[in-house]
Amino acid sequence: MTLRVGVIGGGQLARMMIPPAIELGIDIRVLAEAEGMSASIAATAVGDYTDLETVLSFARGVDVVTFDHEHVPQAVLQGLVAAGVAVHPGPDALQYAQDKLLMRARLASLGVPVPSWASVADSADLDAFIDAHGGRAVVKTARGGYDGKGVRVVSSAAQVADWFGDDPLLAEELVDFKRELSQLVARRPSGDVTLWPVVESIQRDGVCAEVLAPAPGGSPRLAAVAAQIGTTIAESLGVTGVLAVELFETLDERILVNELAMRPHNTGHWTIDGSTTSQFEQHLRAVLDLPFGATGHTAPWSVMVNILGGPASGDLDTPLRAAAAAQPTAKLHLYGKPPRPGRKIGHVTVSGDDLATVAYEARAAAAAFDS
Repeated sequence: MTLRVGVIGGGQLARMMIPPAIELGIDIRVLAEAEGMSASIAATAVGDYTDLETVLSFARGVDVVTFDHEHVPQAVLQGLVAAGVAVHPGPDALQYAQDKLLMRARLASLGVPVPSWASVADSADLDAFIDAHGGRAVVKTARGGYDGKGVRVVSSAAQVADWFGDDPLLAEELVDFKRELSQLVARRPSGDVTLWPVVESIQRDGVCAEVLAPAPGGSPRLAAVAAQIGTTIAESLGVTGVLAVELFETLDERILVNELAMRPHNTGHWTIDGSTTSQFEQHLRAVLDLPFGATGHTAPWSVMVNILGGPASGDLDTPLRAAAAAQPTAKLHLYGKPPRPGRKIGHVTVSGDDLATVAYEARAAAAAFDS
């Protein structure tokens, strides 16, 4: 009997689940938000993921429901579970990816290292936090932010006056970090956990621009701490599927948790070409409780570079041909999305023996798509 996976959300993450699903003989179906989305090739339904009846109707045709994003309301998630639908990750875990205040409180209760933080309900609360943390702070909306949205660095509560309302905000210390890291973890419902090597992510304007795998200069201690943090979170929160734990490595050699994503993640795209088992295949294996694949590197180094924006003309064929001709080692992945300033329309991965060469080739291939 063919296994059936339903993915809520029709973005590029759902799109990149399609090839490994085909290879594993899995029937993959997608509930897309609109026609023509990245994963439209597998979209068996188009509808509102915030409407329980729409989602239930979609779920009746699959064995397990998983996600391209974390925005499905808790009421819908709980409704699926109440109807007997297998949901991975489940609502009890997803709440910590949906609400940053819940996430910070839960991680702190686990003893996981996090930046100094506070829930702030008004300007007085925030100004007091800023004063106690050197005159500056990072402020985040508790829900809905990603890729730099819903995040501001401030020196006064007046700079986020437009954000105050019924819901409190998250205030965090402005961490003095030397680089950002990401630990990718996968966990099955039966409890098995597997990890990929920790990687370095390079952000520009709040968006992931590059990933270096493994993290250059990473010590055995760094790898062990990142792995322990990732495993602790996955097991304690009951995550099923892929979990990305975004980390700060500070100047004073601390490792702090920045964000969580309970789905395949941009910092794991390199695994498609640079790991024995990609994060997308592993996510499918995890939510179906199939044995895990190996997670080692297929080459000493892999560098993933996002293609952001794209040519103003909207023509992707010309840069695709140019990149393919100039950089034959590059693996090119386009998401079927029209170019738009700042938009992730694809990525490039190059793997090899020399980090400098690999990085140059990946950046050059991605640069072919610049406006």
